[in-house]
Amino acid sequence: MDPIAVVVVTVVVVALGFDFTNGFHDAANAIATSVSTRALTPRVALVMAAVMNLVGALLGTGVAQTIGSGIITPETGMSGLVVVLAGLLGAIAWNLATWWLGLPSSSSHALIGGLTGAGLASSTVVHWDVILTKVVLPMLVSPVVGFSLAFGVMLAVIWLFRGTSYHRTTRGFRYAQTVSAAAMALGHGLQDAQKTMGVIVLALVAAGWWEGTEIPLWVKLAAASAISFGTYSGGWRIMRTLGRRIIELDPPRGFVAETVAASVLYTTAFVWHAPISTTHTITSAILGVGATRRLSAVRWGVAGNIVGAWVLTLPAAGAMGAVMFLVLHPLFT
Repeated sequence: MDPIAVVVVTVVVVALGFDFTNGFHDAANAIATSVSTRALTPRVALVMAAVMNLVGALLGTGVAQTIGSGIITPETGMSGLVVVLAGLLGAIAWNLATWWLGLPSSSSHALIGGLTGAGLASSTVVHWDVILTKVVLPMLVSPVVGFSLAFGVMLAVIWLFRGTSYHRTTRGFRYAQTVSAAAMALGHGLQDAQKTMGVIVLALVAAGWWEGTEIPLWVKLAAASAISFGTYSGGWRIMRTLGRRIIELDPPRGFVAETVAASVLYTTAFVWHAPISTTHTITSAILGVGATRRLSAVRWGVAGNIVGAWVLTLPAAGAMGAVMFLVLHPLFT
């Protein structure tokens, strides 16, 4: 069998493996708040999130095209394929490390960091302008927007329902959370599954098997299925961190956090085609709604650990991607 074909198949399998780990790593993004407020049972929430991930993954390709052509431009042939494979393995390594520690870090930034690190180690062209405008700036802005919007919307909800009994309000928002959790899961599929599609197309272009940035239908279906299966397998460690350890959420706050986070995900995917982090977005929204209760209600020590993981993700995944390239390159040349 042609060595190029073997590596292409390997890259596709590893990319889908990353997509699967993304699903169980980030499953908590969509359902942690609904489960913690008992709006949904864990199993029902996972099934719903898996289905909506699948639907969201098929709704657009803007983010996929950014990943597929905007982060690095590998050479055509075996060397380029090794760069893509090393970047993926570096991202998976960081995903597994943070999942084990229960830290909701960004799978998106792990993938971008892994590809960038492998690119630097191999002297591949790295598009720093795209990384700055569509990765770094959104990474800084989206948590601020998520926190501020969630804080403001939660204050409005508190004012609007100030004359309604607590139990009646809670029951209504518990039902509403079914919709907001579904919207959040749809946004997760829209953002995160597209990133895997982009990597697979990047590998196909490097192999000389594809031209342009259009996403083949089989790539869409494979990536959508992988992230859905991963989501269904669960993400209990991170779910506990998001749903309980940051703050004890009630249904109104859970609904607002999910609704605001989903809105940010849709806007960045459809308008700017920016691969933002679903983890950063929902976590900052949870912090925003929590701060309306009182600042001391938020466990800022846990939040600080999460922010530390955010800051480390790009360079740490980049270092892992570079190491993977240095290990793999001699084996394929």
